[in-house]
Amino acid sequence: QYPSNALNYNLTWSTDGVINEYCEPCEAIVEGELVEVPPLEEREEFSLDGVTYEAFNTSGGLGTLAETLKGKVRTLNYRTIRYPGHAAIMKALLNDLGLRHRRDVLKDIFESALPATLQDVVIVFVTVSGRKNGRLLQETYANKIYAKRIGDQVRSAIQITTASGICAVLDMLADGSLPATGFIKQEDIALDAFLANRFGRAYAQHEMVSRLAG
Repeated sequence: QYPSNALNYNLTWSTDGVINEYCEPCEAIVEGELVEVPPLEEREEFSLDGVTYEAFNTSGGLGTLAETLKGKVRTLNYRTIRYPGHAAIMKALLNDLGLRHRRDVLKDIFESALPATLQDVVIVFVTVSGRKNGRLLQETYANKIYAKRIGDQVRSAIQITTASGICAVLDMLADGSLPATGFIKQEDIALDAFLANRFGRAYAQHEMVSRLAG
């Protein structure tokens, strides 16, 4: 929530995970074909609630979605959101200084110099555009999730969103909402059912929470 260093970033989860996202090839669909694209590229900026952010390719976020939608959509990509300026510094560290080949060194630098925080914010921004009944339409889901007290402990936004996704799926499996056998892909779970779940509603927008509560 309160960036105060040149990277505009604090440690909120696995340092290894962050570095891997920035170094490994990224799955995407381009012109209907499943391809790999380089991390930290295709940077774009957008504003949400008056704050400007940047987004760029990172690995691992699509799961099986790229395989599921291959040949069905023209474009699909997954990007990480940061405050502006973060990607440029990361590219300098990883590419110009060669730290992508010395990840242990980069990890040590991060964990020595970047403080952890519970005052984080998770931004989910999904936008889809396509033709429906002959018209070009766009639909967007945008949400900010903040740290909050759960029980007797304050949980960070990344803890809440990570745990709620896992718990919601287990909850739906336990109550029979999901098949008890076979492999279930994330995209097989209906969004409305996920958001209506007692754990999944952590991802619901405020107006949706009111509707579900009513």
